[in-house]
Amino acid sequence: MYTRRNIRTGLILRFAWKNLLFFTIWATLVTVSYVYLQPHHIDIRLPFLPLSTIGIAVSFYMGFKNSQSYDRFWEGRKQWGGILNLCRQWGGQVRGYVINRHMTMPLPNAELHVRHRDLIYRQLAWANALRLQLRRSTIYDRQNLTHTPTITGIVQPAGEPRVEDFLSAEEYAQVMSKANPAAQILHNQSQALTDMLQEGLIEDFRHIDMMMALRDAYTLQGACERIKNTPFPRQYAYFSNVFVRIFVLLLPFGLLGEFSKMADGTGVWLNIPFSVLISWIFTTMEIVGDNSEDPFENYVNDVPMTAICRTVEIDLREMLGETQLPARMQPVDDILL
Repeated sequence: MYTRRNIRTGLILRFAWKNLLFFTIWATLVTVSYVYLQPHHIDIRLPFLPLSTIGIAVSFYMGFKNSQSYDRFWEGRKQWGGILNLCRQWGGQVRGYVINRHMTMPLPNAELHVRHRDLIYRQLAWANALRLQLRRSTIYDRQNLTHTPTITGIVQPAGEPRVEDFLSAEEYAQVMSKANPAAQILHNQSQALTDMLQEGLIEDFRHIDMMMALRDAYTLQGACERIKNTPFPRQYAYFSNVFVRIFVLLLPFGLLGEFSKMADGTGVWLNIPFSVLISWIFTTMEIVGDNSEDPFENYVNDVPMTAICRTVEIDLREMLGETQLPARMQPVDDILL
């Protein structure tokens, strides 16, 4: 997620420089052709009215695409907000529900703390396993985006949470051998609750409440997987890009007709900067939509899942009374992962 209020010029140019170069060359070529062909009574100008009609249609189409792309991002962010709240709720349930009250032979406080730690750490492992699963396919190996420059500053930050930090070696090997490690971790969590119910560490109603929390975790995971595994409909993304390209290719011919009306005849050269400017605006809107389609791709504008997982880790470990806590994740080159 990009964190600066104003986007750095260097980052804008990474996305725009190829298009700006092409637009400048194309508008110059069209303008020079008009200047040299006009004395020969060859007119390459286009009426501006049909061109403006195309521009309006393209704007409506891009508006719909960008709206739906942002909706996908915002839904992903809401799901991870739900994961954050659920994990905090889980920590409170573990500390308040898993007690010696119904035990015939109460556990020592140290052993009870270990039980709390196992349940809370397993939930942290789930959040991080889900994060890694959602990022398994990155933007660099997906071919459904049209504008994806390599941003070299996007690297996994040092000290990010790892699944193996929160599970025993045996359980880590067991869950990572499954097709869906995050779902397997939740299964292990439910099995642990059942075992504690039989031991008397949890009473029936509290067991049901905690199982409902796990149900909500499955729901949140499924919602994230739905976003991840259902690409933005290509008919909208592809034809939006095609329509924008058609419009920017025709634009210099339409603007020639307007600038050639200027009295001294030199106004045609204004066709170059204005064609470049308008073309850049339209392609930028297209790029914004393209880069908002998939919120879990580990890219500039994606949901900062690593930072959320670290926040969850700090909150839950504080509930356990731990004091040696990791620092919150910080933006790297204004990008928070």
